[in-house]
Amino acid sequence: MATVINMPRLSDTMEEGVVAKWLKNVGDKIEEGDILAEIETDKATMEFESFYEGTLLHIGIPEGGSSPVDVLLAVIGEEGEDISAIINRTETDAQTEVPAETEKEDAKEVTSSPESAGTIPEGVEIITMPRLSDTMTDGTVAAWLKKVGDVVAEGDILAEIETDKATMEFECFYEGTILYIGVQEGETAPVDSLLTIIGPAGTDVTAIVANGGASTSAEKTTEKPTDTVDTVKEEEEVPVIHNNNTRIFASPLAKKIAADKGINLAVVKGSGENGRIIKKDIENYTPAAAPIATPVKVQAPVVPVEEISQPEPTEAPVMRFVAAGEEKSEEIKNSQMRKAIAKSLGASKFSAPDFSLNIEVHMDSAMESRKTINSIPNTKVSFNDMVVKACAMALQKHPQVNTSWTDNNTIYHSHIHVGVAVAVADGLLVPVVKHTNEMSLTQIGASVRDLAGKARNKKISPAEMQGSTFTVSNLGMFGIENFTSIINQPNSAILSVGAIVEKPVVKNGQIVVGNTMKLTLTCDHRTVDGAVGAQFLQTLKTFIENPVTMLA
Repeated sequence: MATVINMPRLSDTMEEGVVAKWLKNVGDKIEEGDILAEIETDKATMEFESFYEGTLLHIGIPEGGSSPVDVLLAVIGEEGEDISAIINRTETDAQTEVPAETEKEDAKEVTSSPESAGTIPEGVEIITMPRLSDTMTDGTVAAWLKKVGDVVAEGDILAEIETDKATMEFECFYEGTILYIGVQEGETAPVDSLLTIIGPAGTDVTAIVANGGASTSAEKTTEKPTDTVDTVKEEEEVPVIHNNNTRIFASPLAKKIAADKGINLAVVKGSGENGRIIKKDIENYTPAAAPIATPVKVQAPVVPVEEISQPEPTEAPVMRFVAAGEEKSEEIKNSQMRKAIAKSLGASKFSAPDFSLNIEVHMDSAMESRKTINSIPNTKVSFNDMVVKACAMALQKHPQVNTSWTDNNTIYHSHIHVGVAVAVADGLLVPVVKHTNEMSLTQIGASVRDLAGKARNKKISPAEMQGSTFTVSNLGMFGIENFTSIINQPNSAILSVGAIVEKPVVKNGQIVVGNTMKLTLTCDHRTVDGAVGAQFLQTLKTFIENPVTMLA
């Protein structure tokens, strides 16, 4: 069933919002917790989170568009669901509610007059329980981060408020001292009820508390009457006061970005209401080039030599360095290959209870044997080929490693197909050398080179990447000495091959220079126990350290 999401009221004074940016498009899949859009309120630009799952079926307010609170923002439901009735009903309701809104405004003018309610002292701000989600009717104060008497600044987090969807931080948009807290920790109150009062220290707010905070900020006591519209605009703007007492109005998000970039707000022109600086003004700001001073020649007075005195040394002024640079990010759409890799490896990592075993192999004999084999014309064998061959032979002796897990059965494979991980431009592919145990070293080498070449040139077929029963991943050529791979399911194990390292080793009780290589076997504990994995590695070590056994 489709869910209607209305423009939320993200601050206690918000009457309308502007969609600064949509982060999802119609047709996108939405998960609970996804950020749907960035919404600019009268105070700041805030991320708006989805509390529903489904497909984004309709966007009611385009980017840059503004609308009052509670107007249709988006519709989330099942893919292909008919929502025409919802949209038509929403439009009809909006048209019929216009007179009611007008009456409400007229009533507000009458009831909010100073004669009908108590007045609010100058500088005092009443903060009510905000509506932090489109379905929120009341909120619970999970924790107060400030207490009565604390001095708060714009942007401070006042409290953590639990809504019907989540627990969210509530930000302060004013400066002053907390004079009163109306909802204690653990208590629940309706939206728009008195939450807290902020103002100058020592201000008496007993009358406001007794009135339940019903008075609005438009009723503040002033020395002389001023225009109502101008008063509201001044209260909505967020001033930044500099040492020279000049006031610069900027949203909290704009101030934060400016501080991060080292931008002086005094030189930024605001495009918001009454010249208020908003997020896009900071992002689009380009520092102007500093004017070049023209040197002026001044005739120095002639001073007799005897009157010249050595000036007293003065300390050089210390210049404060402020780092200023461009912050830039780029979103690149995930390729189908990257999505497939993420899905496969994520399923493996979070479903298989894996463990890893490490072993170090002496490679001196393998290096000599490879040198001899490669001296034969038209013959080329790599260390990786030797490892693949050794794995195939070890799997014959330890068939429990050459298995696959299902919910009801463990499948023992009589064939041995070794997958070899190959890095390509878009990710990682695993070509499969079929019946590896029946191939010679040179045949394995030729097959691996052929499959790797096809993979890098995007000419490999799906059939050449399916059916592996065991996988080898080698990062030794990049200088990686030791690493742990994620199992390539439905395999039960994967071998990680490190670099060959020259170092001191002990042979026959003597320390000599030798060459070693570290191997890591990652196993699915549902099919392979620790002892089985250890025995497999011992057999593998024997084959690699004695290459002649692989030539039989």
